[in-house]
Amino acid sequence: MVPSPDVLLDSLERFAAALTSGYGIGDVLHNLTEEMTEALSLTGAGVTLVHDGRQRFVTAALEAIADLERVQEDWQKGPCIDAVAAGAPVVVADLGAGEAGERWPDYTVAAKAAGIQAVAGIPMLAEGRAFGAVNLYDGQQRAWTDEDVRVASIFASIATGYLAHASAAQQQQRTAEQLQQALDTRLIIEQAKGILAAKREITVDDAFQALRTYARRNNARIHDVSRAVVQGDPLR
Repeated sequence: MVPSPDVLLDSLERFAAALTSGYGIGDVLHNLTEEMTEALSLTGAGVTLVHDGRQRFVTAALEAIADLERVQEDWQKGPCIDAVAAGAPVVVADLGAGEAGERWPDYTVAAKAAGIQAVAGIPMLAEGRAFGAVNLYDGQQRAWTDEDVRVASIFASIATGYLAHASAAQQQQRTAEQLQQALDTRLIIEQAKGILAAKREITVDDAFQALRTYARRNNARIHDVSRAVVQGDPLR
């Protein structure tokens, strides 16, 4: 079913707004499932992401869909698992026909119990690698069209770009925080060395050695020992 231009543009506009509104990754991906459900007139949608070599359920628009996603996660079998492995969409027009029951027996039983008859797994690709999949569900048999797959792939690509940027930004932030922590540690040690050298009338090198010795003897971090010295606590 081809979405109307107005419905599609409204969904894309709302999703784009979510990406720039400071929402967390979980909120953005949940928004993704809601907007795809709206744009493509689905029963529901879900997202799985690859983590530690396994696909993990992240979010779904409906609890029944969430339960179905958990079945894929538990068994590591289902259309989204295959979509990630192949790096290409996997579509099933009718779970009651063909080989779906043989490929994913537990998933197919759970899907039928949830009232789902048609599914599609769309990989979230970046630089030729699948980070996860968006999963489309319909309560009726559905011949997934090229337009369905294209629209879902556009949403998936936007979300993947967001995830890649967020991961890079978080890594950059962690690196910056670690660098700042290193600089702060150096500064407090330098201050402690100077204070100890002045109090004991020893060289700065000897003061540093005293700090190290005290830290080792008391199983403490030299940063904490140095901070105590700066705050007026003499080494004993």
